[in-house]
Formats: sequence, C-alpha cells, structure tokens
Amino acid sequence: MNQQHQQHGGGGRMGHNNQQRHHPYNNNNQNNRNNNNNRIPRNNNNNQQQQQQPNGGENNAPQGGIAAFAQQQQQALQQHGVAQDDGPVAPNFIQQQQGKMVYDGKRMRKAIDRKFIDYSPTVIQLTRSRIYERSKRDLMYIPPHPAYEINLLPPSAYKQNPTTCITSNFEHSSTNKERYAVHVVSWTPDGRRLLTGISSGQFTLWNGMAFNFETIQLAHNDPIRAMVWNHNDTFMASADNAGAIKYWQPNMNNVLEIKKGHEECIRDLGFAPSDSKFCSCSDDGTIKVWDFERATVENTLSGHGSDVRCCDWHPRNSLIASGAKDYLVKLWDARSASCVATLHGHKNTIFNIKWNMNGNWVMSCSKDQLIKLYDIRYLKEFQTFKGHNREVTCLAWHPFHENLFASGSYDGNIMFWMVGNESPQAKIKEAHSSAVWDIAWHPFGHILCSGSNDHSTKFWVRNRPGDKMDDKYNVHELPLPYQMLTQNSHQPSAKDTFTSSSSFLPGLGPKAIPGL
Repeated sequence: MNQQHQQHGGGGRMGHNNQQRHHPYNNNNQNNRNNNNNRIPRNNNNNQQQQQQPNGGENNAPQGGIAAFAQQQQQALQQHGVAQDDGPVAPNFIQQQQGKMVYDGKRMRKAIDRKFIDYSPTVIQLTRSRIYERSKRDLMYIPPHPAYEINLLPPSAYKQNPTTCITSNFEHSSTNKERYAVHVVSWTPDGRRLLTGISSGQFTLWNGMAFNFETIQLAHNDPIRAMVWNHNDTFMASADNAGAIKYWQPNMNNVLEIKKGHEECIRDLGFAPSDSKFCSCSDDGTIKVWDFERATVENTLSGHGSDVRCCDWHPRNSLIASGAKDYLVKLWDARSASCVATLHGHKNTIFNIKWNMNGNWVMSCSKDQLIKLYDIRYLKEFQTFKGHNREVTCLAWHPFHENLFASGSYDGNIMFWMVGNESPQAKIKEAHSSAVWDIAWHPFGHILCSGSNDHSTKFWVRNRPGDKMDDKYNVHELPLPYQMLTQNSHQPSAKDTFTSSSSFLPGLGPKAIPGL
C-alpha cells in the first residue's frame, strides 16, 4: 500500500485515484507539467511543422477542449509579445476585443505615484502645540528647510501673518477627456472633493487630496454659469445659460428644477444668511429674490441699465450687492426691493462682486483692470488695487484671513493681495494659457483652485519650508540674480567672482573691491 501511495505522489489520501485530480492548470503537480497532451508545445521546430500542415494545422491541436483553448490563448500571447510562462496559460487571462488587449483583473496593474495634500498632519501638530501656547506670539519659528515641514500649522493658526497662507506653489493640473471650458469651481462643504461646472453642462468631481478624477455627470443641458452652497451645507444651487436653476444635495442628487428662472443667461447666485432665500442675476437686467422652499419669486430688483453680471448677499443682513455692464455697483434692500445706494467707481463692465466676512467691505473687479474695495459704513471707495494688465474676471476672499484675497484675470494671471497694500503680495504669471473664469479657496484655506478657458483645473498650495521656488510659475518672484541662475541664462565665471579683502573690518568699506 505504501508503494502504491508513493507512486501517486505521496500526498494523496488512501484509496483515491490521483489521476482524477490531474488538471491542465494545476502547476503544483509535476506529473501534469510533464504531460505532453496537456502542455502547450514550446519547440520552435514543432511550431514550424504545425504551420506547414494543411488545413491551418487543425489536426495537430492538442486533444481536449480546455487544452485547445489554452493553446489559442498562448498563441494570442505570442502575437502580442507577452512573455511566456513555464506552465500553461489560464483561460480568460487575455481577451481580444476590437483589436485591443483587455486584462480580466488577474494581473497586477502598474502602480501610479500621486501627490497627496492632506491637512490632517497640520491639525495634529496644532493640537499638540496648543497645549503649551500662551499667545499667538509663542508660535514656533519654522526654519527654511524641508526637514521642518512637519512643524507646519494650518492656515487658521497664522492669523498674525496672513502672507504665510499665500498659495502660489503649483501642485496639479486636471483636465477632462472631453475638453470644455471650466466656468465655475466650487469645493464641497467637507473639502474632500472639488466640483467644476463646464460649458457642456456637466459636473466633474475631483478628489480634494490626490486631485484625480472621480466622476462626471450631466447636470444641465446648457453651459453652467453659477454654483453656490447654502450656509448649512445641505443644498447647492446651480444655474445655466438658458435661465434654469437646479437644487442639488451633497450626494449630487437633483431634487428640484426651475426651468425658466430668467429669460436670459443667469450669471450669479447668492444665499441669504438664513438659507431661506437666495438671489439670482441675469443678462435680462434683473435681480430676483427667491423663496428657497417654494421655489417662487418674492421680489424683482430692476434698476441696472443693462446686463447684471454679478450679485452677492450680505453675510448677516438682507442686503444684496450687484454689478452690471452699466459700470455701477448697487446695494439693494431685499425686503423692500429698493436700491439703497449706488457706487460710481469703475469705468467698464463689472465682472464679479464679493462681500467680506466682516460685513463692512464689498469688493468688485472690472474690465477696466482694477479692483475696488468699498466700505459701506461710509459708502465710499476704500482702496483701489492695480496690477493686472487685462480684465479682472474673478475674486475670492480667504476663508480665515479677512485681509487676504486672490484675483484672476483674462490673460491667465493669478494675484494675491493684502488690504492696505497697493501692490500684490504674490503673482502667478501665466497660471493658465487663457482666461481664468473662477477661483475658489479650500474650506480649510490651504489650497486655491482655478478654472480656466483653457479647459484645465489647477490646484495651488502653500510653499513648503525650504522651497526653492524655481518652477516656471514662481521664478519671476525671485530676485534677479536667482532668476538668471535658475533660467541658466547666466553662468558665473572667474571674471564675475570678486575676491574679498583680507583686511576687511565690519562697517569699514565694502567686502569686495569691484573689478578685482
């Protein structure tokens, strides 16, 4: 009995015929691997003889349906240049569909390296350091070296220095397979995804940390022009070129549609502080105040002489600000539907208008390349920002720093400004190759997203400690000598190197004598 047991492999049970367990795909069985009837021929001479046989070599195919199918799969592998294994190829390993190789999931796909921008470590670091913090002046200084990146804190911790939250470092560019202009960008309330509205009427969702594509869905039949979330983060309203308005839940479920909210294209939307009302403006020259639950018009504000391009609701009061093609900024009482004030400051079409979180400032940008800040307590112009060379198309206040904001222009530039300073604090030159239609800060304030007419959506983050800033977007912000070295337009030579004097004393003469 032991001899019989050894003849059958030494691992089977007594009384069981091991030949019944032979299978052409059991690679662990050595007898099966040596079985010529179940093995795919590997000899090149045999393959040539099979090709010379009449009737396409059908008579030389291995007997048995499974083995024949395995040989067909092996021939398909050879035609596509796939490496051969020692044993037979499992069925359904590769299928041919429309001349392409389709893997059925049994082969590991090549891993793709992606950059992740996660704000969790900064929150953990803030929680740890907050135990010993007595005031904002006790914040730890971060040396300019990548090793100290772990000490970086979230933007809300740098209220005494908002410039540390300028997001001028390029991180990623995302583009749909179907290339359309990106009109609107908006972060979901939790900040995990970015939602973009494009000219084809579709919503595209991008991952908020890896910036990869997640899903796309048809939302409107016309180009999307506006998207805004309510303050409770429970609903989003969107509008399109045809004048339609739709309500959306956070899971992108469409719950209601107003097919004809305006007669012409809707340009902007804004929610009231209570979320029970919202406003919309259109190219038909009107601003409408809507009841959100009933989806009915409560008031119609008329007074602009032409298309109304933007509107925004006050963060605490029933006050609506609007800008139009008649170069005017108007303030409206939403309850009485009357114009409270008219601000004359711009000399061309106003593209965007935004209230500050403090409720005292309202900012507008125009085709005259200017950004103007008004203080509604005095109904006067507070400051003018000059720096763009083309039309300023969009604005966005930082979610934590009331003095910091960003702007985008028609020539593709993005600039960062501080209230009180006339010149920009940072500039991203040629951030896009075409007009920047919209920009939006991450709810956490560490990422800025921009959507452009060049069909791309780009993500901008804060510079890390020790960042060289030698990329094409930031090199122009460096001092001139560093720009020349970075662009390889100037190589230092012996003639350019100055030798310092050995008798140099601090405060007495220069370190180096020019020309020596």
